[in-house]
Amino acid sequence: MSSRSRPRNPREQRAQASPARRIALGVLRRVDEGAYADRALTAECARARVDPRDRQQAQRLAYGAVQMRRLLDWLIDGVAEKPDRIEPGVRDVLRLGAYEIISSDGTPDFAAVNEAATLARSLPGPRGKGSARAGLVNAILRRIAAEGPQRIAGIDPSDIALRHSFPDWIARGLVDSLGTADAEAVMAAANMAPESAVRWNTLRGPREQVEEELPPWRPDPMLPEAMVLEQPFALEHSSAWAEGRVMAQSRASMIPARVLMPLPGERVLDLCAAPGAKATQLAALAEGKAEIVAVELHPARARALRETAERMGAPMTVIDGDGREVEIPGGPFDAVMVDAPCTGTGVLASRPDARWRRREEALPPLVEIQQGLLARALELVRPGGRVVYSTCSLLRAEDEDVVRASGARVDDLSGEFPAMASPDLPGTLRLLPHVHGTDGFFVARLRGR
Repeated sequence: MSSRSRPRNPREQRAQASPARRIALGVLRRVDEGAYADRALTAECARARVDPRDRQQAQRLAYGAVQMRRLLDWLIDGVAEKPDRIEPGVRDVLRLGAYEIISSDGTPDFAAVNEAATLARSLPGPRGKGSARAGLVNAILRRIAAEGPQRIAGIDPSDIALRHSFPDWIARGLVDSLGTADAEAVMAAANMAPESAVRWNTLRGPREQVEEELPPWRPDPMLPEAMVLEQPFALEHSSAWAEGRVMAQSRASMIPARVLMPLPGERVLDLCAAPGAKATQLAALAEGKAEIVAVELHPARARALRETAERMGAPMTVIDGDGREVEIPGGPFDAVMVDAPCTGTGVLASRPDARWRRREEALPPLVEIQQGLLARALELVRPGGRVVYSTCSLLRAEDEDVVRASGARVDDLSGEFPAMASPDLPGTLRLLPHVHGTDGFFVARLRGR
């Protein structure tokens, strides 16, 4: 018998899907079990010890399959004979394969189908089940490759939630807050890769030391500390990060601290400070010479905030407690930051699973927290002092409505940031991902009574 016709040795290594796809499947399985996608990706990549190129592809596939889950399941269920009997692991394989087919990333359909079938064959389970799983995946994905584009094109134009794979309530909220055109553009942007930006920490030395380690980047004319990276970079594995010279932070997230603009010698409060990007930016803007008090509700996050502040050379006092009621010693503050907890509807590109974790019924209690934090800030700031209220949400209920309800005087920021003016409340700012190329954010500056 020739070597070509010899039966396959069961000890021989089976064909495997690419490392990136195996990692992506691992991320989906972890997300199904309750993990956050970004943490799951970090864990899977560490376990597999992959190179940067495989990590980049794994992130694109995993994040895309998580974000587009509603549309992908709609495609899968539309061609499967018994969709309710598809095993969870097989469904994740189908989501990955279907995402590759519809994402137009240059991967031929047959390659996406073959890789998915190989993944299905590798799932744990009874002996002999691998072939059946691979056959099912092959059949479903071939139909999606043939019929998917036409089915997507046939979605009712009014059903933007399905087309962009969003929960109905978030889609409705965005339309009510932004109008249909901007809402749909925001949802489309949320399914694209977000910008990769860092903030140069002026407290830890000149920018040249940072430039030596980072990949090519471009500046932002309004934000001297911003560096927008032009290619992926494992920031937390760099000495620049370990030595506190840079912080991962979107340009939109840098705007609130710039709007507050603390000065040396001022007393500054951050009422909900963790993980610390804005608190440490406030310290840097004040050249490390402001008295900064940072409040954080959760003890573990407060401990992490102290560590971040120490790493970045940002002097501050961290207080554990609820910003609405915790005792804060000393007199009134010159400036107060309220970067309130919110639904995060402006940052869904970088938090792929967040859209599926949020619940409509949680919005009213969240608004109550936001109103309470802003009211406390106005109590603690000196008369005429500055209060910045910001969220990474684009829902009016969390933004303009909260500021209006406070009754405080609103500064006009449109002169400083003319391209970011909110049309719903004069003087405030609204950043849109598809317009400004960064996270969605709302920012307002109010005056103490």
